Amino acid sequence: MLRVFSSSGQRLIGNGEALPADAVWIDLFAPTPEEEARVEAALGFEVPTADEMAEIETSSRLYVDNGAIVMTATLATGIMAETPETVPVSFVLGRSHLVTVRYAEIRSFDRYAAQLDRVPAQCSAAPMALMGLIDAIVDRLADGLEHVGREVDQISRAAFRRAEGKGRQQRRSNLALQALLTRLGAAQDALSKARESVVSLTRALSFLAFAAPKDAGLSAQIKTQLRDLASLADQASFIGNNLTFLLDATLGLISIEQTAVQKIFSVASLVF
Repeated sequence: MLRVFSSSGQRLIGNGEALPADAVWIDLFAPTPEEEARVEAALGFEVPTADEMAEIETSSRLYVDNGAIVMTATLATGIMAETPETVPVSFVLGRSHLVTVRYAEIRSFDRYAAQLDRVPAQCSAAPMALMGLIDAIVDRLADGLEHVGREVDQISRAAFRRAEGKGRQQRRSNLALQALLTRLGAAQDALSKARESVVSLTRALSFLAFAAPKDAGLSAQIKTQLRDLASLADQASFIGNNLTFLLDATLGLISIEQTAVQKIFSVASLVF
């Protein structure tokens, strides 16, 4: 799918249809080779293919091609939907156009597109569109980390809520603690993907600060986003420390519960 944004709004471009003269942001979602070729021919620079986006070397992810700055970042998706995964997304910033290439639905893209529908003037220049999109991505990532933080708080309350009584209720408590291990694993998975996204975005923005022309006016906005990402990295480290503590504590509680049950059986066998 080929979607084009400009200061006059957004529109879908069909097969054989030329790009609008006022196009600023061109969003390629699961593009066909024909769509990639049309964009490359119209703009004069190449866009990364799916295989190129999967490369892990920095030189293959961050480079300048014919005056266009190419950045491929790993973004976390599905954190708030409990289906976390990471997907590569490429940003190609030319002098007059921003091209994004992705092969997965990303909520922050849709959120920013809706924002441009309300205020199309925010898409009057390619650098402005790029930083607006990055801001939406960072905001969504912050929401994901807050979601993981709330889940960790709920796990903490459940882990340290003492079970009352003995026998059957005690066994239910032990099973509940074991179920918390699954939740801890899911939270750690989401957190690791969010951390990977923070590191990847930080690397991409640092390269952009180095490669962007001075007259683009991006320095202040890049510094702001890098500060936000540094804050998210600190938050992720804090949540990670809590997860490690909860894992150790939950395993300890399970051991205590199992030891208590073993004592009961030992006493019963001695009586018999």
